[in-house]
Amino acid sequence: MRCVIARFPFNLTKSGVLESMKGVKPEQVTGESVIIGRRTYPVKQVGQVITRQDRRDFSAGEVLRAMTQLGFTCRGLPRAAVPTRVLSPLQQASAMLGIPVTV
Repeated sequence: MRCVIARFPFNLTKSGVLESMKGVKPEQVTGESVIIGRRTYPVKQVGQVITRQDRRDFSAGEVLRAMTQLGFTCRGLPRAAVPTRVLSPLQQASAMLGIPVTV
């Protein structure tokens, strides 16, 4: 498959990516990731290995798009949990009674 990463064209195949990533130890995943074989790699690490370019030269989106088109499972950023407001006992009792108390 022909794809463009960091303004350079690449002809990538699934078997070629598998071969390139063979023996590469995955770094710790903190953002987007790609599952290659039984391992989960950060997207930027995969892009660096398959393109032999510096990680600053391409975006994670470019690599995610290419890996998805090749049939690899990709995961985006984990969604942050919405912080819940902790009510004091007085506020909780007031809320149950339907009388909001501002403190």
